[in-house]
Amino acid sequence: MARGVRGGQGLARVAVVVRAGVTPLWWYGVFAAGIGVLVPGITGRRIGVMAGAALFIVAAGAVACLRRGRYSALAAGAARAGRHDVLQDRAVTVRNWRRGHRWWLLLAFAAALAGSLAVPAAGGMLLAGAGTGLRLKAAWLGRRERADDVLLWVRVDWLGPRSGAPAGKPVKAYRATGIAAGDATPGGARRRGDVLV
Repeated sequence: MARGVRGGQGLARVAVVVRAGVTPLWWYGVFAAGIGVLVPGITGRRIGVMAGAALFIVAAGAVACLRRGRYSALAAGAARAGRHDVLQDRAVTVRNWRRGHRWWLLLAFAAALAGSLAVPAAGGMLLAGAGTGLRLKAAWLGRRERADDVLLWVRVDWLGPRSGAPAGKPVKAYRATGIAAGDATPGGARRRGDVLV
């Protein structure tokens, strides 16, 4: 629900949206790599694992750095959230992202598994690297939030049909709140004592 009471907007944490894909990408990647390493494949296990390690590093670095300039520009121009804006719970943001990306995740897992069977572990390590890159990007956002002493939010209706584009073209600006707002810490992790999701 994008619109709150009295003209306020529904807001989702930017770092939580970024971080939402970390767990499924990481575990699907690990699972695909684990299955792939059981068979020799085309290249043999040693070459496959070495290639997978290189792909992991490249994917993590590329995903972590992707569109940082856009995030920085939006963060620099963040306006203060209004009194009637509605802050979306972390669990809701994560659930919306995963529902919106469920078929993409299944396709990515299938491709990673096929790649891991052909070149042992490589496809899975590539997928796990993408998940690691998202975690690194969320951590970078968290450091920026701590440095600026704000939390960054984006309008829910600007996140796109899959609820996962916090720096996409429809996003015109971020909103900012104090560091204690919402139920997630800088970087998008659960606040201590929150229920696991």
